[in-house]
Amino acid sequence: MKLVLGVCVAVLLAACVDRQPTVAQFSVEEVAFIKKPGKGVVVGHAFLTKSTGVVVNAAGQVVRLIPATPFSRERFTQLYGKGKYVPHSGYPRDDNPDPRYGEYSRTTKAEANGKFAFENVPPGEYFITTQVIWGDEDALFRQGGSVYDTVTLTGKETQPVSVVLSRY
Repeated sequence: MKLVLGVCVAVLLAACVDRQPTVAQFSVEEVAFIKKPGKGVVVGHAFLTKSTGVVVNAAGQVVRLIPATPFSRERFTQLYGKGKYVPHSGYPRDDNPDPRYGEYSRTTKAEANGKFAFENVPPGEYFITTQVIWGDEDALFRQGGSVYDTVTLTGKETQPVSVVLSRY
């Protein structure tokens, strides 16, 4: 009964979120640097910790490297608010960004242990995001959610830049 009540409250709260239309326009010129060759390496680990203390890795999930531009900053603020995590039940169902947005990002897949890497990354500021979800795939809402963090490469790095994608 508590679970059903909790799900109902989450649905009602998610419906109350007033997503504003994007003001910033997508600009190919602002994101074009991601297509240039680079020497940077970004390594990371994506996971969430259940309330029981069990760690769930982002095994097999797509990890995205997205140039930080006014357009993407606004999108991330709308999706995540002031945090770096949004629960699966809070995913927007009507998210239709500019179709070119996905063309100017890079993707990789997290390994079974939640670790991932991007190689040959050009200098710039990026968002890195993925989802860590678990539970019945046929359920209306799964547990877990989407996480992100930011990373900046200057082009002067001599070691990989490390990032942890978790709730905090």
